[in-house]
This record gives sequence, C-alpha cells and structure tokens, in this order.
Amino acid sequence: MGSRTIGIPIKVLHDAEGHTVTVELKNGEVYRGKLDEAEDNMNVHLSNCTKTMKDGRVQMLSKANTAPSIYPACSVFLRGSHVSFMVLPDILKNAPFFKKIDTKANKASKAGKAKQVATQRAAGRPTPGMPAPRGRAAREGKSSYN
Repeated sequence: MGSRTIGIPIKVLHDAEGHTVTVELKNGEVYRGKLDEAEDNMNVHLSNCTKTMKDGRVQMLSKANTAPSIYPACSVFLRGSHVSFMVLPDILKNAPFFKKIDTKANKASKAGKAKQVATQRAAGRPTPGMPAPRGRAAREGKSSYN
C-alpha cells in the first residue's frame, strides 16, 4: 500500500472537530452535535447530540437510549459509509489551506500576462520569433530574413 494523501474535504472535516456539525445519513436520519473526532473514512463521533428521525420527530440522545460504551452520555458514533452529507460551520471557509489553492482562473490570468509581454517584445521584429536585425541591415532598413 503506497502513501496516501488526504483531500481538502477531509482536511476541512478534521478542522471542524470541536465545532457543532449536522450529519445526514443515507436512511434520512439527521444528527446534530459537537464533533469530537473525525476519521479519514468519515467515521464521526458526536457528543451532546440530537437525532431527527425521517418523519420529523426530534430526540435528544441520552445514556438511557444508547448502548453502554466508553463514550459519555448523549454521544453517538456514525459510520462514514452511512453518511449522505455533513453541514460544517461557516467559519471553516476561512481556513488557511484555502488560501494556497491556485485556481484555474488565476493560472489563466498569469499565462495571459506572460503572453502579453512576449507579444510586446516581438512587436518591433520583422518576422515573429526572430531577433531584430543589427548592424548595417538595421541602419539601411533591410532584413536578411526575407
């Protein structure tokens, strides 16, 4: 197994740890709570969690209706393969790694500037791509390229 790097969505998910998130499962249930831990495969552990059923009933999870575990009351572990989508806090859109992304539009504008400079350099040349004439040919206005 080679080295794997995680993508930006998973980095954002890890940055959301400690914040309140909403997770919707493929079966339609919605969980909202504090994200205690997130794994690269999107398994998540939420605490102080509420569960909204598919029919709209809301249930505050407590120790009485969860299996005994090492986690405190009002907590739930959700398997990543069952997750349909997650709603993360808006504050994460200011995360530092978003500033490093060079979008296609930025690259295109940089390439456009380089092309513009090259066109300006070649403007005085008789044949595009060839250097300007020097010496006697330049003084007499002749070109040795034609």
